[in-house]
Amino acid sequence: MKMLYLFICYFLLSSTYSFSQYYPKQIWERKAANSLQMNQQLLDSAVTIAKKYENTVNKVLRIAIIEAFSREPEFEILGQVRERGGAAGLVIKDGYIVAEWGDIDRVDMTFSVAKSYLSTVAGLALDKNLISDLDDKVYQYVWDGTFEGTHNQKITWDHLLTQSSDWAGQQFGLYDWADRPPKEGGVDDWRARTLHEPGTFYKYNDVRVNVLAYSLLQVWRKPLPQVLKDEIMDPIGASSTWRWLGYHNSYVNVDGLQVQSVSGGGHFGGGIFINTLDHARFGLLFLRNGKWNGQELLTEDWIKSVQKSSASNPDYGYLWWNNSQGAWQGVSKEVYYAAGFGGNYIIIDEANDMVVVTRWIDNSKIDDVMRLLQKSVK
Repeated sequence: MKMLYLFICYFLLSSTYSFSQYYPKQIWERKAANSLQMNQQLLDSAVTIAKKYENTVNKVLRIAIIEAFSREPEFEILGQVRERGGAAGLVIKDGYIVAEWGDIDRVDMTFSVAKSYLSTVAGLALDKNLISDLDDKVYQYVWDGTFEGTHNQKITWDHLLTQSSDWAGQQFGLYDWADRPPKEGGVDDWRARTLHEPGTFYKYNDVRVNVLAYSLLQVWRKPLPQVLKDEIMDPIGASSTWRWLGYHNSYVNVDGLQVQSVSGGGHFGGGIFINTLDHARFGLLFLRNGKWNGQELLTEDWIKSVQKSSASNPDYGYLWWNNSQGAWQGVSKEVYYAAGFGGNYIIIDEANDMVVVTRWIDNSKIDDVMRLLQKSVK
C-alpha cells in the first residue's frame, strides 16, 4: 500500500508539473528575468552583443547569395529572394519571453534553418509509418529513377538526413557536384569524382537536401508546406505569414496535380520565409520534447534522434547541429541548434529550459551570446 501511495503521489506531482508548463497562446507573455531566476545584467549583455554585432552579409540578399556562391558552375538563383531586415532575436526562458530585440514580426529568409523544418517532416513520416525505418533504402519508396544506379540505390533515409549520402545526379537543373565544389580542380574533375560509400562521408550539399524534400513529397503525396502547417505550425499557434517555397522549375506531378517540391535552404533562393516569433514557437516545441499543451506533435524519440551525432560528422545529427564536440567553447555540450546563412539560429538548451532565436548575427559572436545566457541562469 505504501508503494502504491508513493506512486500515486509521484504521478500526481509529475502531471501537475507537466500541465503547469507555460505555452504561449496568440499573445506571448513576457516576464522579467529576475522572476525566472535569471541575472538581468548578464542577459542584457548577451542581447547587447546580438544587437551590436550584426552580420555583414549584404541586405540585398540576391547580391549576398551571388557573392557567396557564384563560383559554383552555372550558378543561378531559381527561387524567390527578398531583402533582409536587421538584427533581431528572442530569448525564451521557461516558455516566457525574457528578452527581445529588433523586428520580431518581420518575415525573413532563413536559409538552412529550413533543413531542420524539413527534418521534422521526415520525423512525422516516420511517426505515421509512411517510412517504416530510416535505414530503408529510399529507392524502395521513390522508384521514378531519382535513385537509379548501383551507388544511389544504397542510399537510405538516414544518409539523406545526415548529409552523408553522396547522392549523384541532377535535379531541377542542379548537379550535386556543382554545389560547393572543392577549391581544387575544375568541372571535369568534379563531375568525374570518385563517389564515397553512403554513410561514410559528410558533405553539406543543398542539391541532396532538395532530393530529400522531393523524396518526402513522394511519400506524403501532398505539399510539404501543407504537412508542416497541419501537423506542426497550426497546433503551436504560428502566424499565417510564414511560407515554404521551392523553385520556378521545381513543380512535379503528384497524382495528377502540379505540386512545388520545396527547397531545404535559400542557396538557390526559396526555402522558408518566417518571422522570429514563429521560429521561437518551433524551438519551444523541441524544448518540450515534441509536446504542446498536452498534445504530442512529435515523439520524444524523434526529438532525441535529431540531436544525436551522426557517424560521418559528430557535430551533426538529422539536419540539426549539436555542440557535442565543444565547437562553441564554454557553452554546454548538450545544446543543439538549427543554423542558416547570415547568422540565423534556433538554439535549444534543455538543461536551462531556454530557447534562443537570432536573426542576422555575426556568426563569430553566437558562442559569446550563449555563454552569457547560460551564465545568467541562476
